[in-house]
Amino acid sequence: MDALMTSWRRLRHFVLPWRCLLCGAAGTEGLDLCADCAAELPRNRSCCARCALPLATPAACCGECQRRTPPWEAAWAPFRYGWPLDRLEARYKFGADLAAGRVLSTLWRCEPCPVELPQLLLTVPLHRSRLRQRGYNQALELARPLARELALPLRQDALQRVRRTAAQTELDARGRRRNMRGAFVLGADVALPAHVAILDDVMTTGATLAECARVVRRAGVQRVDVWALARAPSPRVSGPGD
Repeated sequence: MDALMTSWRRLRHFVLPWRCLLCGAAGTEGLDLCADCAAELPRNRSCCARCALPLATPAACCGECQRRTPPWEAAWAPFRYGWPLDRLEARYKFGADLAAGRVLSTLWRCEPCPVELPQLLLTVPLHRSRLRQRGYNQALELARPLARELALPLRQDALQRVRRTAAQTELDARGRRRNMRGAFVLGADVALPAHVAILDDVMTTGATLAECARVVRRAGVQRVDVWALARAPSPRVSGPGD
């Protein structure tokens, strides 16, 4: 079987060589991204442990979290939302570029998880009208390979989006919070463990993830964490996520 898989990888590389989605140069093995572009990706190594906000020096709780305590315990966002990751994310989320999504999911799987693993992974759902329009839930497609890598159970039906909300992109933090109120419910007969993590693609102000966290907390979950591929550098900076 190993010899067969090796032969298949060699054939695939010969017929469809890895090609960098950003600059067009030859990609690295198993990734449509070259080494130079991969090195430019902004890692989020210095951040707030509570909300993953990028900081000059790491902190257990940033000023934003001290002013408004998030309804979750810890956050993991391995990348900062900036060049060139923002270009890949836009192509994946708004351009139906699933190859960009595969690159992003592979990059996430290669990052070490700095927080305690949950008992269950949930994803932020799309409203059914948005799902029909886009054809896929970008958070769910990122979560599937990550859940396999970490050997975590994943449920896509636990949280449901019952209200179609306006796009968050042009709203400020207060407007985003108002926009998300009452947008999510827990599915019928859903039993959740004591510790869950809720995953989204990009975290900007945290309004969407906060509303999801409140829903699962009301269901009796003791600890909620939030995971996102990337975190915006400031909650006041407009981004494509929540």
